[in-house]
Amino acid sequence: MSNVEDLERFQPLLRQGSSGGAEASREEWIDPVEDGARSAAVSWISMTEAVDEVISLIKVWCPILFTSLFLFSKSLISTHYLGVKVIGEDGLAGGSLAIGIANITGYSLLKGLSMGMEPICGQAYGASKRGILCLTFQRAFLLLLITTIPMSILWFNVDTILLWLGQDVEIAYTARLYILYSLPDLLAQACLHPLRIFLRTQNITRPVTYSATIALLFHIPINHVLVSRFQMGVKGVALACGINTIIINLGVLVYLLFSPSTVIKPWSNITVDCLQGWNTLIKLAIPSAVSVCLEWWWYEFMTIFCGWLENPKANIASMGILIQMTGLIYAFPFSLASAVSAKVGQHLGGDNPHKARQASIIGLAISAVCGVLAMVFIFLIKDLWGSFFSKDTDIIRLTAMALPIIGLCELGNNPQTVACGVLRGCARPNLGANINFASFYLVGLPVAVVAAFWYDDGIVGLFLGLAAAQLSCAFMMLFVIIKTDWNLQAVRAKELLLASSRNNNLQPN
Repeated sequence: MSNVEDLERFQPLLRQGSSGGAEASREEWIDPVEDGARSAAVSWISMTEAVDEVISLIKVWCPILFTSLFLFSKSLISTHYLGVKVIGEDGLAGGSLAIGIANITGYSLLKGLSMGMEPICGQAYGASKRGILCLTFQRAFLLLLITTIPMSILWFNVDTILLWLGQDVEIAYTARLYILYSLPDLLAQACLHPLRIFLRTQNITRPVTYSATIALLFHIPINHVLVSRFQMGVKGVALACGINTIIINLGVLVYLLFSPSTVIKPWSNITVDCLQGWNTLIKLAIPSAVSVCLEWWWYEFMTIFCGWLENPKANIASMGILIQMTGLIYAFPFSLASAVSAKVGQHLGGDNPHKARQASIIGLAISAVCGVLAMVFIFLIKDLWGSFFSKDTDIIRLTAMALPIIGLCELGNNPQTVACGVLRGCARPNLGANINFASFYLVGLPVAVVAAFWYDDGIVGLFLGLAAAQLSCAFMMLFVIIKTDWNLQAVRAKELLLASSRNNNLQPN
C-alpha cells in the first residue's frame, strides 16, 4: 500500500484536546498536500539539527545511564557477595541460577509489561494531554501488581521446578532460598518500573538517579550487616536487593510529594476510570513483554543449559559472571534506547515526524559508536573480570574464554537495542517481538545448541549462538527503521491518544 493510501485510510481523524478535567473535541482533516510536503522535508538532516538532537538526547540519556549503572551496581555487589562472602562456588552457582529464574518468571515480565505504557505516556506528553499520562500510569501500576500474584506462587515452588529440570540438588536448594527472599524486591520493582517510565517520558530523570545513588551507598553496608553480621548467607544478599529497590521508591515518592505544582503527579485525577478501559494498554503491554522476555529468557536458558554441561557448578558460576558483564554493557544501549523512545514518542505526539525520524537516526549512530567501544573494553578486561567475583581457577578460565565472543556480540546488541527503543516510541511492539523471536530462537538458539553440545564448545558455543542472534536481530531492526513511514506514525500517534482517552480499540501496529 502506498503512503498516500495509508494516509487516506486514517482520514478524517478526530483529534481530541483536553484542558484540566474538561475535554473538548473537534474534527480536523489532514491535508494531503501539506503532508506530502512534510514527507519530502524528512529526507535530510542538517548539521545544526543533528547537533541540537545530540545535545537533547544526551541531556535525557546521561541521567538514565547513571541510574542504570547504579541499579546494575547492585547486581554486581550481590554477585560479589555470593561468590566471595557467602559460600564460594555453591553460593555463586545457586544464586546465579536463582537470579536467572527470577528474571525468567518475574523481572522480565514486569519490565516488559511496564513498557506498554511508554509510547502512550511519551505521545501524551508530547500532545500535552496530562490526563492520559496519569491514567496510563495508574492502569500500568495496577496491572503489574496483579501480575506479581502468580509470580509469587511460582517462586514458592521453584525448587521443585529446578529438580525436574535436572539441576543439582544443592544448587536447587540454594536457589530456592535466594528467590524466596527476593519477593520484597519483586513487589518493589512492580512500583519502580512504571514510576521510572512516567517520569522519563516527561524528561524528568534526576530524581530516580539521586534515589539510586543513595540506595547504592547503603547497599554495601546492608549486605555486610545481613551477610556477615547476621550470617544470613544467600538470604541476606537477596533481602538487601529488595531493600535497595524500596529505598529508590521512597526517594522518588519524596520528590513527587515536595515537587512544584508544575510537575505532573501520578495520582492526579485518580478516578474509577483506572479500573476500566485497559484495552489499549494491554494491546501494547503484552507484545512489549513478549519482546523483552524473548531476549531476557534466552540469556537465562543459557544458564540452565550450563547445568547440563560437564562441571555444571563452574559453568553456571561462570555464566553468572558473564551475564554481569553483559548487564553492565547493556546499561549503555538500554538507557540510550529509553531516551530515544521518549523523544520519538514526544515528537510523534507533538505531530513532528521529521524530528522523530531525526532522533532515531542520531540514536542509532551513537549506538554504533557505543558498540565498538564496548567491544574494545571487553577485550581489554577479559583476563581480569572473573577474578573480581571468584577465586576458582576453572571459573576464571571459562569466563576469560567466553568474553571475546561477548565483545563481538556488542556490535549487534547496541544498534538492535536502540532500534527496539525506536519501535517502542512508535507504539509498534508486535514488530519488535516478532524480530526478537526470529533472531534469538530461530537463529541464535540452534547455533548455540549445536556449538555447545554437538561440537563440544561448551559455554563458548552458547555465546556463539548469542552472537548469531544479536547480529541477525540488528540487521532486521535496522531494515524496519529504514522502511518506516514517519508521517504515518504521526497519524497513528493521534489515533493512539484518542483510543487511550476514549477506551476505543486500537491495533498497535
